[in-house]
Amino acid sequence: MGIRLYKAYTPGTRNRSISVFEGVTRCKPNRRLTYGRNSENGRNNRGIITSRNRGGGHKRLYRKIDFRRNKMDIIGKVASIEYDTKIPLGTIIHNIEIIPGRGGRLVRAAGTTAKVIAKEGRLATLRLPSGEVRSVSQNCIATVGRVGNADTNNEDLGKAGSKRWLGKRPKVRGTAMNPVDHPHGGGEGRTPIGRKKPSTPWGYTALGRISRKSKKYSDLFIIRRRKTK
Repeated sequence: MGIRLYKAYTPGTRNRSISVFEGVTRCKPNRRLTYGRNSENGRNNRGIITSRNRGGGHKRLYRKIDFRRNKMDIIGKVASIEYDTKIPLGTIIHNIEIIPGRGGRLVRAAGTTAKVIAKEGRLATLRLPSGEVRSVSQNCIATVGRVGNADTNNEDLGKAGSKRWLGKRPKVRGTAMNPVDHPHGGGEGRTPIGRKKPSTPWGYTALGRISRKSKKYSDLFIIRRRKTK
C-alpha cells in the first residue's frame, strides 16, 4: 500500500500525503457487515469531558471485525493435514488474545506485529511492538501476519481541517494559558514553566511518568518491560 503525494495547488495540499488503497474493492460494503457508531466526544455517561480535545469528525461507517476468531464449529470434512496448525517459532503475528476466549487484545494498530520467540510448557513468549517481552498461554489465539496499512505513519494531513475530519480538536499549550487553567500558565512573555518537570493540567508529572500499577496481576507474565523515554 503506497503513499500518494499531492502537488501544492492549494495551501491545504502543500506537503499533504495519504495512503493509496489500491487493493481495496471499490464497491459499497455489505450492509450486514457494517454499523453506524455515534461519537461520544470524549464524554462519560454524565456528559462530563474525561478525554480532552475530541469532538466532531466526519460521519463514519464502521466495518465489523472479528477479533475473537472463535468460529470453530464449522461443519466440514478434513481431507488431509499438510502442516501443523499451531504457530511455529519466529512467526509474525497480530490480534493476540491475553485470556483464551476473550478475543484479540494485543497488537491491533495499523502496521504492527509481534513475534513468537519461545515456547515452554503451557506458555509462549512474545516480543511486542513496544519492545516488551511477555508470556501468553498457548491456548490463546492469534492471527498470522502483519496488520494492514503499515504506511499510516508516513501520511501528512497537510492542514488542520483534515485533523478535524478525524474527530480531533485543537490543543492549547499549557504555557499559553493562565495560572488558574494550567500549572505551566502565567508569567510575562515567554517564561519557562517554573517547575523541575513538566506537568499535566492536574499537576501530575508528564512525559515519562509510569502510570501502570505497581502490583498488577499480569506482572508475573512480563519478562522484560517495554522501552520507556
